[in-house]
Amino acid sequence: MKFGYTIVYVPNVARSLAFFEAAFGLRRRFLHESGTYGELDTGETTLAFAAHALGDGNVPGGLVRADASRQPLGVEIALVTDDVAAAHLRALQEGATELAAPLAKPWGQTVSYVRAPDGTLIELCTPVAG
Repeated sequence: MKFGYTIVYVPNVARSLAFFEAAFGLRRRFLHESGTYGELDTGETTLAFAAHALGDGNVPGGLVRADASRQPLGVEIALVTDDVAAAHLRALQEGATELAAPLAKPWGQTVSYVRAPDGTLIELCTPVAG
């Protein structure tokens, strides 16, 4: 078994891709001509976005929409960076909502949390010391 990809269901795929590009410097790998599915170039494992309608069609009864939930969902996207403070600030400048400012953890990692305009919970963190 190998972890293949994460798909985040969002109200507007192109806007989510644009946010992650502007806020974190990730590059768009693909956006389907229908606008309902897109991917970012994130390395070995793909981070993808799909329209709510696709998720609702895949799962009987539909999905909980992160953008409509007052609280973040219990799933996060973690992005690793050497400069959490700068990444955090850039995310806020691009429209993210601050949930937790950068904080040095006892194990030596710096971590912050933001929420993307599409509702996605994002952890920004330094690498874990080996």
